[in-house]
Amino acid sequence: MDLELTSNREGKELTVSLNGEVNTLTAPKLKDLIDGQLPDTDVLVLDFAGCDFVSSAGLRVLVNDYKILKKKGGQMKLINIGKNFAEVLNITGLDTVFGIN
Repeated sequence: MDLELTSNREGKELTVSLNGEVNTLTAPKLKDLIDGQLPDTDVLVLDFAGCDFVSSAGLRVLVNDYKILKKKGGQMKLINIGKNFAEVLNITGLDTVFGIN
């Protein structure tokens, strides 16, 4: 499945809605969208309501962007995560790193 991304900016907050899968093939698409807007972003909200799979390549994008945001005093929030993704975050310990709602 492909990955469709929509973004919405309100001041320094960027919300990205994901629809599809974040895998080895689609993770660069997510990375490019976010990285191009990180300099003007203090709060990054990632909405996973339409995302049914996140691979290790997707986790790598999230961790790298989290580090960039943290370094400049920003924050990342993950919302509407599914049960399977929540389990992956729990197993990897990333549930204690990211803001999860």
